[in-house]
Amino acid sequence: MKTKESIKVVIGAGEHSNNPDWIQTQEAELNLFNENHWKSRFKVNSIEAILAEHVWEHLTYEEGKAAALNCFNYLKPSGYIRCAVPDGYFPDKDYQQVVQVGGPGPSDHPAASHKIVHNYKTLKSMFEEAGYKVNLLEYCNENGEFIYNDWDEKEGFIYRSKRFDHRNAEGELGFVSVIVDAIKP
Repeated sequence: MKTKESIKVVIGAGEHSNNPDWIQTQEAELNLFNENHWKSRFKVNSIEAILAEHVWEHLTYEEGKAAALNCFNYLKPSGYIRCAVPDGYFPDKDYQQVVQVGGPGPSDHPAASHKIVHNYKTLKSMFEEAGYKVNLLEYCNENGEFIYNDWDEKEGFIYRSKRFDHRNAEGELGFVSVIVDAIKP
């Protein structure tokens, strides 16, 4: 018996595809808040996985919750959002300056539109308030200690992670993210 191909979507895919078998989208074609974009491409309860690497920090907390609620409608039960954002608890002054709200430098800098710097608590609570069960994959705690829980990159590759970011070499962390799987019950 032939099974339907699973639908996996990258939000804000950018120029490089680290998840080539997934549907790659940009904000102009699949805006997190535009119901018409979603309805025209997907059925309710049809998506297995959504990946958003360094997208949610461009939304306020309330916008992030609203985006999570919209995605919730299109995820299958047990579907998930794998979300990675800059980590507000990573104890590196230069990193925090780069990821700060409003970002450093000119308006074309990628961080210029950051509206929040999440930590594991804020990201987890935002998705929980939208009805998800949240698994923490990578994050720093309040003391700046890095916590890593093994995850399968085939279920959503995150470049800006402990294992894959080129800035993390020889046992030294140079760039980390809060990475979660937010699962629809």
